[in-house]
Amino acid sequence: MFILLMLFLFKYIDDLIGKGFEWYVILELLMYASATNVAMALPLAILLSSIMTFGSLGENYELVAIKSAGISLQKAMMPLIIGVSMLSVAAFLFSDYMLPVANLKMGSLLYDVRNQKAAFLIKEGIFNNSIPGYSIRVKKKDSDQTLHDVLIYERNTTSGNVNVLMAKEGQMFITDDDQLLVLKLKDGKRYEESPGTTGTYNPRQRLMRTEFKETEQKFDLSGFQLKRTDEDLFKSNYAMLNLKQLNFYRDSFELKGDSNLRSTYRDLTLLARTYRTDSLNPKAPVKVIKKYKNVLEIIPIDSRIRSVQTAKDQIRSIKDILSRKELFIDDNDLRMRGFLIELNRKFTLAISCLVLFFIGAPLGAIIRKGGLGLPVVMSVLFFLLYHIISTIGEKSVKEGTLTPFIGMWIAIFTLTPLGIFLTYKATVDSALFDLDFYKRWFKRLFAKNLE
Repeated sequence: MFILLMLFLFKYIDDLIGKGFEWYVILELLMYASATNVAMALPLAILLSSIMTFGSLGENYELVAIKSAGISLQKAMMPLIIGVSMLSVAAFLFSDYMLPVANLKMGSLLYDVRNQKAAFLIKEGIFNNSIPGYSIRVKKKDSDQTLHDVLIYERNTTSGNVNVLMAKEGQMFITDDDQLLVLKLKDGKRYEESPGTTGTYNPRQRLMRTEFKETEQKFDLSGFQLKRTDEDLFKSNYAMLNLKQLNFYRDSFELKGDSNLRSTYRDLTLLARTYRTDSLNPKAPVKVIKKYKNVLEIIPIDSRIRSVQTAKDQIRSIKDILSRKELFIDDNDLRMRGFLIELNRKFTLAISCLVLFFIGAPLGAIIRKGGLGLPVVMSVLFFLLYHIISTIGEKSVKEGTLTPFIGMWIAIFTLTPLGIFLTYKATVDSALFDLDFYKRWFKRLFAKNLE
């Protein structure tokens, strides 16, 4: 979980640094991120712990003692199988009840964090344009927030920097509610240009200069405070729905798809009924010529141009209807696949815990190595295999090349035979990962070839 949280921080580090967040905002974001990372951390933890446990038992010859007492490996694994089964049920309940809430909280908070403005900070010799409508530059800033040679431009997009304020010295502080930035300036001048009172516009028609011994400039900092967005705006996202809501949305979109097909048939039928007779003279009988080289021979010569134009308009109308319906079908299918992906994911999380346990436990009994050395390497390799297959399957579902069921369960279907094979090998005490066994086998093989 620590590694996954570090990856999360590295991914969004640019959105978190320099925005002046309180410590509890970062802590809240990490708490929600840790909840969303359970889907990846839990199967890996089960795989690693099962390899370490049975590897340690094999390394200390405790599995040998268990088998010598007449207890099979499957019977020795039964308490852990029951425990992992209970953990898988808990994982399903977590993914159905708690994970959607965590995704909703993290998604809304992360959206607000990423859209938050950077914290206001005045640096020496650099113009700061963070406050809308102003550019502020100070030549020197002391540790006690005393400013020297302050220059403030009041920016206007239409008329330019028409108001300028200069001061030799100033003091900067923020109000207790963090809403206002106050600059107490001393010994300065203010220049303001205005168009004057005549009819024609001339920005340099009037110049007003004001000298002051002391004055205050206040700037609004409310835009730099974290503003929370209503969470209801994010509730329709796939990852933020539980099983009941996913089924409801899936049924709703299926009804929309069926309704779209019925409306398409109805619109095309209406057009066919409208255009099935001669549009120039609907009451005129249609003369059918049995032998003709071109369909236009049926139409009188003086009406052929109008008939062709009318036919083109009709075809254009039909194409417009079908293109709109096709866009709706594509969008509806995409949304449907998203709901089905999340629906299957809630079950695959629970089943993956069992599958990875049946890979890790016999694998630890075969390699007979405990600790954090070889077990970590083996668990990471097998988990990467599982993660890559599941990621490819999910991507294929989103692209529409695989059905949601096959795409989301392909990793389970691939690794289940591997778990069965490793369990069988561990039961018969196979030397599957014994290098000495393979060395002896190759020596015997080369010896036979030499003979």
